[in-house]
Amino acid sequence: MKQEFYNLQINTNGQKLYEFTQDTIQWINKNNFKNGMLNLSIQHTSASLIVQENADPDVQSDLINYFDKLVPMDNKLYVHMAEGKDDMPAHIKSALTNNQINLSIKKGEILLGTWQGLYLFEHRLKSQKRLIIHHFIGE
Repeated sequence: MKQEFYNLQINTNGQKLYEFTQDTIQWINKNNFKNGMLNLSIQHTSASLIVQENADPDVQSDLINYFDKLVPMDNKLYVHMAEGKDDMPAHIKSALTNNQINLSIKKGEILLGTWQGLYLFEHRLKSQKRLIIHHFIGE
């Protein structure tokens, strides 16, 4: 049984989905993980983690458009606006999605569906440095 950590930094440039599936797969392969659990955790309250379709980019556009309609950037709706019009909407979007994802590793492979990828879902308009903690427990 072993336990390993890895910090993946992703520099974002506005609201969109940033795929990091290959970075995670490379880390799994580099460490020769066989079977176990992988916990992904983002240490920010205005971005989130999602497992999503990775074949058709229209899915990503539709997700962003949906969340922008669900949680509009309208300062009349919020009290917290310390960092601009996207501040509170980003926190709400993050609360509606995930800040952690648990994934199984079996025979050295991450168990994702054919069209699934791992994404950082950036909810802020300006560039950010985001940190995703990878925590593996297994063999």
